[in-house]
Amino acid sequence: MAHAAAHGEQHAHEHDHEHDHESLKTFGFWIFLITDCILFGSLFATYIVLHQNTNGGPTPEELFKMPGIIAETFILLTSSFTSGLAVLGMHKGNLKQLIGWLIVTVLLGASFVGLEVTEFVNMIYHEGATISTSAFLSGFFTLVGTHGLHVSVGLIWMIGLILQLKRRGITTVTKRKVEVISLYWHFLDVVWIFVFTFVYLMGVM
Repeated sequence: MAHAAAHGEQHAHEHDHEHDHESLKTFGFWIFLITDCILFGSLFATYIVLHQNTNGGPTPEELFKMPGIIAETFILLTSSFTSGLAVLGMHKGNLKQLIGWLIVTVLLGASFVGLEVTEFVNMIYHEGATISTSAFLSGFFTLVGTHGLHVSVGLIWMIGLILQLKRRGITTVTKRKVEVISLYWHFLDVVWIFVFTFVYLMGVM
């Protein structure tokens, strides 16, 4: 009896230790997000200062094709919703639903990156608008490219997590990882809303 009680106590202690360890990792991720906010804040500030310096090159009105950009925005906002549905599935303990919605989120995210790459290729090869053409384009490619890079990293991360979930199922560790990737994905959505507003909408107005 005493042995069973001691074993139970040890198990509870291990569980608490694991929980504290996961909480610490989540806290570390919040610190990363704060530094990322500072990074994007700096890039936005730089872009706003430089966006009128076109150096006789193409202007935002000439370059931005709004139907494609609206499609990108719709796809990314939908992917934020599907990542939320994945978390909902996880809280229900439904592994199939969790993985299913994560796969949908990956496909939407990949479509977004594909459209963004197409937009950049059109600008560079068809319009002759490169990162060195003007200060406006330097600011534009750096800001929008950094966001696109973050989305690409998120996709690789999410694919790795899907493989881990298939192998291990829903555990304390995979739960924390799903919550963190979902948080990261929502953060990228918020950043994109600012990009859409301050870069694209203000650019064509």
